[in-house]
Amino acid sequence: MSEIKLTKTRIRAGVWEGVLRGAPANMTIEVVLLGQLVANVTQTPIADRAGEWAVRVPIAPDHLSEGVQTYLIRQAPAGEALAHFTVITGVAMEDDMRAEIDLLRQELDMLKRAFRRHCLETAG
Repeated sequence: MSEIKLTKTRIRAGVWEGVLRGAPANMTIEVVLLGQLVANVTQTPIADRAGEWAVRVPIAPDHLSEGVQTYLIRQAPAGEALAHFTVITGVAMEDDMRAEIDLLRQELDMLKRAFRRHCLETAG
């Protein structure tokens, strides 16, 4: 049996789009946001591409609120996660996240140097 894979292709006009590959013909998916199932999710066979389905997940305006919203796309009814996507609204977090990642990289580099120095000192 082949591996089931869901790959994002784009988000356009308030709809997340992806391609589902390797799934059995009778498999269905569901999308969960804040513990609730998202309505109007579609899974349509792609013409001339056996075993592939186009998946469309609407991002409804009433789903958008301040902060981070994470949509979980999973196999139904088993609940095995296939993919997820996040929508961030409100406060511009891009600069803050980049600064935080840069800080984490610097701290990781510092820890790597200290660990290497410790290994050299204790090795001999």
